[in-house]
Amino acid sequence: MGLLSAIFSLPLAPVRGVIWMGELIQDQVEQQLHDPARLRRELEEIERAAANGELSANEAEQAQQAILNRMIGSGHGAAAMHRKE
Repeated sequence: MGLLSAIFSLPLAPVRGVIWMGELIQDQVEQQLHDPARLRRELEEIERAAANGELSANEAEQAQQAILNRMIGSGHGAAAMHRKE
C-alpha cells in the first residue's frame, strides 16, 4: 500500500518542494523583519535622517511607530497610522 501511494503521489513532489521552499523563505523573512539588531539600525537611521532634516518630525514619528509596531508583533503599523490621521 505504501508503494502505491508513493507512486501516485510522486507527481505532487515538485509542488511539495515549492511549498516547503516558500515556507522556508517566509520563516527567514520573518526572522529578519523582527531581528532586534536590524530594528535598532532602522531606528538609528530614522534619528539620523531627522537630525539632518531629511524627515519631518511627523514622518520620523510615523516611521518609528511602524518599527515599534513590528517589534511588538502587530504588523499593522502603517495601516494603524493612516487610520489615526
